Amino acid sequence: MHLPHPLQSLLRKYRPGKGPGKGPGVRCTEEGRIRHLHLGSGSLCIQGSIDLDKPTRLVHEYTEQMMAVLLFVDPQDVPDLHAMQLGLGAGSLTRFCTQKLGVRATVIEIDPEVVQACQRWFGLAGEHPLLRIVLADAATEIQQPQWWGMVDVLHVDVYDHDAARPVLDDAPFYAHCRRMLSPKGCMAVNVFGESSHVEGTIERIAHSFGNAALWKFPTTRYGNTVVLAQYTPTHPGGEDRASAIQARWGLPARRWLRALRRI
Repeated sequence: MHLPHPLQSLLRKYRPGKGPGKGPGVRCTEEGRIRHLHLGSGSLCIQGSIDLDKPTRLVHEYTEQMMAVLLFVDPQDVPDLHAMQLGLGAGSLTRFCTQKLGVRATVIEIDPEVVQACQRWFGLAGEHPLLRIVLADAATEIQQPQWWGMVDVLHVDVYDHDAARPVLDDAPFYAHCRRMLSPKGCMAVNVFGESSHVEGTIERIAHSFGNAALWKFPTTRYGNTVVLAQYTPTHPGGEDRASAIQARWGLPARRWLRALRRI
């Protein structure tokens, strides 16, 4: 999720009965071949996007960075991963995990209208052997013991239509997130907003994960800061691994290595 460029507020909007975003809570805009998802009838905040010509491409820099968890994984082990997204958005990370990486993915999403919009207008398969969608409140669902120690990649990007700050962002929440991770697992959190919000979120994550387990990217030009938190602190793979990631999946992994910093 991020705020659009000021000019993007002039994009053509879908009107009820004319295309996607028919319901009052979900609407879409288009910018050339890029389709954006918005929550709330008056919101300009982009909750996710799809490239209609390349549906698995991660359109936004911060969504690419949330896949930097791959730097901590041997590429040969990627097919065995279990990824989870808290908050579906436009399904960008879910599409990438299931359709590009070919890994199992579980999504926890509270709003059925978002799921319907993703299936109809954002290329998310209604049925896919690698995908499971759980309609639930992530705050309570992640406390269920069936998830404990079962997730290798955890993407956290949970905002409401106002997008002022993360909906789930307290120390107990991050403690539950850590308990879900396997020993080799890594969480990626999108933090949007002012630097004070980022600092506060990092403090709360560190309370459960420890500073040695935390890594951070510089804030993007749209105000997104991606924080990575490992269950077991390790260092990312080097240039060889980054080159393999870049060659196999088209992600800017060599740039990640230069930008990622331990907290």
